[in-house]
Order: sequence, then C-alpha cells, then structure tokens
Amino acid sequence: MQYREYGKTGKKVSMLGFGGMRFGEIDNHEKCVEMMVTAAKNGVNYFDTAPGYAGTKSETVFGLGFAELRRLGLPYYCATKTFKTTEKDLRIEIEAQLKRLNIDSIDFYHVWSLKSPQDWHSRKQDNVLRTFAKLKEEGLIKHICASSHMERNDIEELLMEGVFEGILFGYSAYNYRTREAAFNAIRAKKIGAVVMNPLGGGIIPQHPELFGFLKKGNEDIVSAALAFLWDHQDITSALVGFKDLAQVNEALKAVDLYKPRTAKELQAVMGGSSASMEGLCTGCNYCKDCPQEIPIPKYMDSYNQLLLKKNGTFEEVSNRLRWHWDLDTKKAAECTACGLCEKACTQHINIIERLEKIASQKAE
Repeated sequence: MQYREYGKTGKKVSMLGFGGMRFGEIDNHEKCVEMMVTAAKNGVNYFDTAPGYAGTKSETVFGLGFAELRRLGLPYYCATKTFKTTEKDLRIEIEAQLKRLNIDSIDFYHVWSLKSPQDWHSRKQDNVLRTFAKLKEEGLIKHICASSHMERNDIEELLMEGVFEGILFGYSAYNYRTREAAFNAIRAKKIGAVVMNPLGGGIIPQHPELFGFLKKGNEDIVSAALAFLWDHQDITSALVGFKDLAQVNEALKAVDLYKPRTAKELQAVMGGSSASMEGLCTGCNYCKDCPQEIPIPKYMDSYNQLLLKKNGTFEEVSNRLRWHWDLDTKKAAECTACGLCEKACTQHINIIERLEKIASQKAE
C-alpha cells in the first residue's frame, strides 16, 4: 500500500480509502467487519462513513469493525460527516456518532454535502465553523473537513476560504472537467483531498468499452480508473464504496498493480475522454425524496442509456425501466417541476427536463 500526506495534518493515509455507503449486506455484521479487516490487513487506513448511510447502520458496522481493528493492532483513521449546523444539534449528533463508532474522537469530521455557495452561506450563519472549532478544542474531532458537490469556480472558492483541512468531493474519469478547478485551491491551501465515486457509482466498470481510453496495456477497467486518480498527485486517497469482499479484493489488486503514468501519458488519457460522459447519474440517491413519489434515481439511471452509448435510444431507456426497474414511462409525467430533486442532485443534472423527455415517450 502507498500512503500520501493528508494536507498539513501530518497524517499519512492510504491511497485507497474504504467507503461505507454501499455495503451489500449491511445487517450481516460479520461479513462487513471481514471486509474492513481485509482492507486494513492490506494497508488501508482511511475509513469513511456517514450517519445517513443505511440510516445509522454503516456507522454501527464501522464501530464493530474499529473494535476488531484495535484488537488486531491495525491502524485506522475514521472519517464521518454531519448535516447539523447549530451547536445544540451538533453536540447531540456527535455524541451519538461517537457511541455508534465506538471511538473517543473522529479524525476527519465533515460539513456534509455542500451543494452550492448559498448552501454554505446558510450553514455558516448557524456558526457551524465555530462549533466545529470547539469540538476540535475539546478533542472530539481532530480535523475540520467538508464534503462538496459543487463544481468549477464554486468549489475552488469554497476551498480558498482556507477554513478546511480536508475536502471530499466527487471526481472520476467521466466528470473530472467539472471539478478540476478544485485542485488550484487544494495546492494553494495544502488541503487533504479525498475523492469519492472514483468508479462513477459503478458506471465505469459496467461500461468498460466506453472507458477503454483509461487502460494502459492489459489493465482491467477498475485498475485503470483508479490509476487515473492516483496519477493525480494532488489526490490523497480514492474512496471506494464496497458492496462485498470480492470488490475489496479487486481494489486491493488495483493498488498492487498500480504503476504511475508519466505526465505525458496522463494528458493523453485525459485527452481521450469525451465531454458526453459528463452529466451521467451516479446513483447517489439524494434525489429520491420526490413529493410525487416518482422514483427519480431509477429514471435517471435508465436515462443514462442515452449517454452511455454512442447511439443510445429511448427504446433502451424504456427497456431499462421495464426489465431492470419494473417501471414504465407514465410515472415520469407526474413531475410538477418543483425543483427539489435538482437542488439535491450531486451531479447538477437537469432532472426535470429528462423526466419530461421520458414522459413524452409512449409507455408500453
């Protein structure tokens, strides 16, 4: 395992991070802990979760896993997050988190999912930074971080404020153009940078032919996609959300096989990317709470069929709806264009327009 400096914190974290969002059997504690132990035995020391992953089950699993890592003498860092902003709410939240995680202090605590400058301004008004500072002084957290889904200049301006020691943001071979500006601030402020959705929420391995430009020699697509990130020296760690032990081992293999590209080779890879890859839904499910109960993530996943293939058609969208999700196009017509889904969308997708297009197709 290779390690990189996490900004100015003095901590070195593994280039491969363990994400706790996608456990396939979250109630099977034995299997989940086995995944964490396997990763740690192979050098992974960065473990990321949140109180909204499967309710609070992911943090609970991490607590069991951390206890086992301590028993085995394996080092780890814990990263988690909060939407809370007021001091009262934050203290209630972190007390519960520390109990679930079975630890005394959180290494990397994130202001969770900043989606816009307005969102950040609203949270600052509640003095979230002052409370985070108090929690750090008291030893309940060690480093003040943020997770963000902002793009371009917005994320650069957020980081240039210099209030965060680390940032977690989405970055992969399909959307790097929209977040590239973040690295200007990461370098300037010496901020730790962890990237999530490195495999595009599963999109990249599911469509290896579309992302073949990433591969070097006989690399498999997962190794190639992760290597693309590790070749960026400003990226501290690539955070992979694991479904099962097989996926853990697959990512560990990618670390073992990793051979850095030259700057020229990396530029060639980036040049092979297509702008059409931007705007793909990664299935984060933040848009799922529709007032009309439209299963938006399933519709957006199906709409990806138009973008993932050179000649994608609405017939393929309909087939995806029918055979994968047991849906038709009718429900999409119930959209009232309230905009809540687009405000929640981490990829800034024009969801309303896509639902309109799906609804305009004849339902079978």
